Amino acid sequence: MPAESVTDVGPAVPQLYREIPRDEWARLAADMPQPLTETEVVQIRGLGDRLDLNEVRDVYLPLSRLLSLYALATRRLGGDTATFLHERDDPTTPFVVGVAGSVAVGKSTIARLLRELMSRWSDTPRVELITTDGFLYPNAELERRGLMDRKGFPESYDRRALVDFLMQIKSGAAEAQAPYYSHMRYDIVSDAKVTVRRPDVLIVEGLNVLQPPPTPNDVAVSDLFDFSIYVDADAAHIERWYVDRFLALRHSAFSNPNSFFKVFADLSDDQAVARALGFWNDINLPNLEENVLPTRHRASLVLRKGPNHAVERVLLRKL
Repeated sequence: MPAESVTDVGPAVPQLYREIPRDEWARLAADMPQPLTETEVVQIRGLGDRLDLNEVRDVYLPLSRLLSLYALATRRLGGDTATFLHERDDPTTPFVVGVAGSVAVGKSTIARLLRELMSRWSDTPRVELITTDGFLYPNAELERRGLMDRKGFPESYDRRALVDFLMQIKSGAAEAQAPYYSHMRYDIVSDAKVTVRRPDVLIVEGLNVLQPPPTPNDVAVSDLFDFSIYVDADAAHIERWYVDRFLALRHSAFSNPNSFFKVFADLSDDQAVARALGFWNDINLPNLEENVLPTRHRASLVLRKGPNHAVERVLLRKL
């Protein structure tokens, strides 16, 4: 069955969201100073993404401010609760934002951009970012389980380790460590860790972060989020972005002799397109249809992109 091309967030729940066209959303940033330079935006955007200063100002600047306001309100509620309970210790824990969406939809760029923008607001000066790639099983384990061709599907992740990490974050631990994933090696680096030391905000980016728990007695990753974002687009657009990115990677990451994907560096254009479409149709599109897209309605906010990667409208869940 083809991926959905409907414009709402799901047949049963559009009434749960405020639907805000881009021009109305952009007006929210009218009085906000632009904190990033063009050079910084170029450094943030991913390969094939068309992020520019206009998109930052119109879409992501107001979103970063909204997230900072949510974080501040949550912190105040924590303080008020502690006062009510006559607690003396600081009860605040990091405000956790999940960013979900398909491969090649631009969620990694958005996560990096929000990290930079949110850190410029005085309410949330310390913002860190974790990707769920670090919680993929190592390739050797995926091979043992027969899952190498399903890398990125929910079963390829150590979900328990990710939940444990986020539980440390939300319990107020002084620091928590996550595994490190190398895109060059296409594998976990066993002797490297990413350390998170109690930031104001932690952004967690990944394909399947909005998945429901495997059983009713389990904790879902999204249970530990304070806010979640789904980056949405028609599957046909994402397919084109995926192929374009694959072609561009031949002249960058794939050309590195240490890259796992160096075997693709010398493909002709036709061969590269055919290989990319094979990966898309055999792995990424089924994962989108079966696992990623069905979680869209669980998000606090949906960013709906058009064919040129620009956000056309925003859907914000009502409180």
